[in-house]
Amino acid sequence: MDTISFPEPLRRRQLLLTGLAALPLAVAAATTFDASQAEAQQAPKPLTLTVVSYAVTKNAYDRIFKLFSDDWKKKSGQTVTFRGSYGGSGSQTRAVIDGLEADVVSLAMAADVNKIQQAGLIKPGWEKENPNNSTPINSTVVAFVRPGNPKKINSWRDLDNKNVDVVTANPKTSGGARWNFLALWGAITRSGGSEAQARSFITGVYKNADVLPKDAREATDLFIKRKQGDVLLNWETEAILAKQKGEWSAPYKLFSPNVLTEQPVTVVDKVVDSRGSRKVAEAFVKFLYTPQAQKIFVDNGFRPVTPQGKAYAKGKFQNASFFRVSDFGGWAGVDKKFFGKGGIWDQIFARTR
Repeated sequence: MDTISFPEPLRRRQLLLTGLAALPLAVAAATTFDASQAEAQQAPKPLTLTVVSYAVTKNAYDRIFKLFSDDWKKKSGQTVTFRGSYGGSGSQTRAVIDGLEADVVSLAMAADVNKIQQAGLIKPGWEKENPNNSTPINSTVVAFVRPGNPKKINSWRDLDNKNVDVVTANPKTSGGARWNFLALWGAITRSGGSEAQARSFITGVYKNADVLPKDAREATDLFIKRKQGDVLLNWETEAILAKQKGEWSAPYKLFSPNVLTEQPVTVVDKVVDSRGSRKVAEAFVKFLYTPQAQKIFVDNGFRPVTPQGKAYAKGKFQNASFFRVSDFGGWAGVDKKFFGKGGIWDQIFARTR
């Protein structure tokens, strides 16, 4: 076979064209490598959020933490874990002010969040950052009574009886106990009674309380596990959880009128800004209003605040006529009047101990 020879210049040109044809493949390979390397370098680092809350929220948050982590991982690729801290709302508030590093606080009342704001850790206006004054859940105050209700406790008035041993937490350390106090106060004043009558009534109730546990969970344990007292004043949430766990089977009493408790959640600005956790912390707070989170709250005894949550909760809670802390002028005035140094609670405590 004859061999065809190309002139030298033509052969060099053909080799150059061959090299140029291969060049895009090499550039593409390098570009792909560089992009994947950059993506790996930019992947969000794992993050742990600390949520400081009051005792009775633990069951709900254990489930919500996992739900949020899975959802956030799908959306962002970032792994988020949680550290939960639980106790009396007043005690938890002081711990955060004293240095407990919380990305998010979920407390029993706006008054406690305001104390953290006053300490310079949360910016003013936090209550406007999320729906319903940054309050994703409600509850109310109920009375646990012994099986068969031997002391015939069927109304608020029946608690002011020297033969009835009342168990309730201490308003100085427990947010839930402050709601208990407001429920007792409003039971009189929202039914046509005077403040003097309310003070006399509450003094009688607290005279019947031998001990004042530090938070709602401890009060429940004292009444249920240690079998102390004839009646327990506590969150409706605690009553529902105790029944779910098989710890308590007797029906609880929901007296009317009653207080609708409001439990706010917000980020701790100083902490999330210093840790770089603001984006995730704010997303977590907003997640509490989603249908799946509201459903978990309902399943764990909290009253929901969203339309979807309320639809799911229909028929799951007893009805009552409710009043709110705003009916007493809001927490700023209430805290000073009732729970500040030398306030009505201190005066009543001095008379009952």
